[in-house]
Amino acid sequence: MSNTTSVNSRWSSKLTYVLAATGSAVGLGNLWKFPYIMGENGGGAFVLVYLFCVLVIGIPVMMAEVYIGKQGRATPAHAMEKVAKEHGLSPKWSYNGALGVLSGFLILSFYVVIAGWAVAYIYYSATGAIGAADGHSAVIQGIFSALLGSISKLILFTSIIVVAAVYCLARGVKRGLEAAIRYMMPALFILLLIVMIYSCATGDFSGAVNFMFYPDFSKLSFGGFIVALGHAFFTLSLSLGIMIMYGAYLPEGTSIAKTSIIVALADTLVALCAGLAIYPVVFAHGIAPGAGPGLLFQSLPIAFSNMPLGTVISTLFFIMVTFAAFTSVLSLFEAPIAYFVERKGMSRGAAAILCGVLIWLLSLLSICAFAKVSWASFHTPIGDGIFNILDYITANIMLPVGGLFTAIFVGWRLKPSLRTSKSFEMKRFFKPYVACIKYVSPAAIVLVFLNAIGVL
Repeated sequence: MSNTTSVNSRWSSKLTYVLAATGSAVGLGNLWKFPYIMGENGGGAFVLVYLFCVLVIGIPVMMAEVYIGKQGRATPAHAMEKVAKEHGLSPKWSYNGALGVLSGFLILSFYVVIAGWAVAYIYYSATGAIGAADGHSAVIQGIFSALLGSISKLILFTSIIVVAAVYCLARGVKRGLEAAIRYMMPALFILLLIVMIYSCATGDFSGAVNFMFYPDFSKLSFGGFIVALGHAFFTLSLSLGIMIMYGAYLPEGTSIAKTSIIVALADTLVALCAGLAIYPVVFAHGIAPGAGPGLLFQSLPIAFSNMPLGTVISTLFFIMVTFAAFTSVLSLFEAPIAYFVERKGMSRGAAAILCGVLIWLLSLLSICAFAKVSWASFHTPIGDGIFNILDYITANIMLPVGGLFTAIFVGWRLKPSLRTSKSFEMKRFFKPYVACIKYVSPAAIVLVFLNAIGVL
């Protein structure tokens, strides 16, 4: 690895870091994936297992990544290299940091497309297209099919997301990334609260509460347990280089343990609030709670079109979804942009534009797959089309491998004399953390990986 300088930027406050890290963790996984996988796996029992997994797997791995970033004060690969050298280890550990950035870059290439769907649905909601459906599923399905079938529309809405992200990030950490997070995260929480209150007041609140918070373990299979394990790990933006990068910006004196716990709790709270915003509507309109990925963009709009003030609530809901997706897009962009600034000596603006162009070009592959262009929709054993292939490779192989090596690196390879509780500023949490990062987290990640590749 070549010699490079450390990153000089810092978050302006601990609160800003917590908002940024929460914004990274809160995304489509909370508003799109968590409600439907909870619905597919028995509701309350799944929630309990998920919360346990966040505690013993998600938080320890997050702390490990933030620790690496804070100690290395550099982009993910360089930070891991610096920390490894500090402990007398091989600089090749830097490849694990690079793997995280690559994983994030690949995920970003299709994440911006799905974020673009949310922007499109703001337009469809605000212009009355969804309200005009008047509860007819065929009309809503036609809107979604028309969107996916139009390459020009997908390119337009994806481009809006990419251009907005480049503009924000080109302005720097404090004037761009921080400023966007500082306004968008409170707005997201307020919008979620409005939609949740409205949903609970007009929908089947008791049905949603019974489903989400009264566990029935007979409905939770071993496969559901593995899904909870995997989602707890992935929802916190782990193994993507994000938390290492955000850790590099961490102000001195900030507790890694306390802030990691706060971020995990905030992320989980948003996921549960999203369930309370979605399930009262779902049960009130006879929609299956395990409706799958189509729940957000196909099933819910049917309900919105049949509700009082449905056009207003639908518009607010998809603005909220867009904010959640956009904060995650910003965090996924940050590490590669910082890489070009740190390693190649580029200006922040030039690095942001370069990464934006690369992601936009790469997003065309997923756009063509969604539009079912023949060359992008081929069949393979791991999925049909480029989108499903990228999703499988990143989520099921690259991220678990990265998380496993991070746990091994911090839990087993760092010198105990240097890996002290002072690094985490929360002594009573340190021994349980070490036990989790050494034993529990690696075992759980291996289980997720083996299940994903079909061994279990």
